[in-house]
Amino acid sequence: MKKYDVIIVGAGIAGMTAAIYAQRAGKSALVLEGRMHGGQIINTINIENWPGDFGVSGADLSQKIFDQTVKLGAEVEYDEAVGIEEQDGGFSVKSEDAEYLADKIILAVGTEPRRLSEKQAKDAGKRAISYCATCDGALYKGKPVVVVGSGNTAKHEIKYLENIASKVYHIHHDDPIPEDAEAVFVAIGRIPNTEFLEGFVDLDEYGYIIAGEDCKTSRAGVFAVGDCRTKSVRQLVTAAADGAAAISELFS
Repeated sequence: MKKYDVIIVGAGIAGMTAAIYAQRAGKSALVLEGRMHGGQIINTINIENWPGDFGVSGADLSQKIFDQTVKLGAEVEYDEAVGIEEQDGGFSVKSEDAEYLADKIILAVGTEPRRLSEKQAKDAGKRAISYCATCDGALYKGKPVVVVGSGNTAKHEIKYLENIASKVYHIHHDDPIPEDAEAVFVAIGRIPNTEFLEGFVDLDEYGYIIAGEDCKTSRAGVFAVGDCRTKSVRQLVTAAADGAAAISELFS
C-alpha cells in the first residue's frame, strides 16, 4: 500500500492550497474529499474579496484552484474519512471501504450549516428548507419566505431575498414560522465537521480543532487548517494562508 508524505482531509480552499504547497515542496500528497472539491464557497455567486480576481464566482475560483492542484501532481480521491489513527510511525486514514497511509496529516474538514431545531423543523412541515439564499432564492420570486437567524449571515440573506421575495419574515431560533411563508432560509451559524476526530485531537467546546496560527494540533504530525480550527477570522484568504503555513511547519 502506497504511503504518502501527507494526506489532506478535505478539498476546500485550505486543503487544496496545502496540496499545492506540498507539491511545490516536492512532497507526495493525497487529498481526500467525501463530497465535492471547493467546500462551502462553491455556493457563492460573486466573490469580491479574493485578491486579484474581482467578481469571480465561488464555483469558478474553486475549479481554478482544483485544476492547479491536480496539474502540480497532487492526487485526489473522492472518499470520506471516518477515522484516523497512528500506525507504524505515521497515520492511517480510514473510510468505509478503504485505508490510506501517510507520514503527516492535515485536517481541512470545514464546517456545515447548523440545522433547524426539532421544534422549528416540525413547524416547517413540508415547506422547502434552504441554507443558501443565493443558491435557492430565485425559486421563490414574488413569494413570502422566512429567514431564521440573528447574526451577520442572517442579515446578508435577508438583504438578498428582499430583492426577490414578496415578503421576508425575520425570526430567531425556535420562534414559530409564519404560516404563509413558502420557504425557510436557515442562517443560524455553522458547526465543524469534526465529530469523527473526537479523542484523536483536542477540540474546543464548540467542536473546533484547537490549533494556533502555526496550525499545530494536540497530536504531533497532525495540523488543522481553514474554518475547522480555532481562529478569529474565517475568510478565503485566511483559509489559503493556513494551507501554506501548515506545509511550511509540517516539513520544516
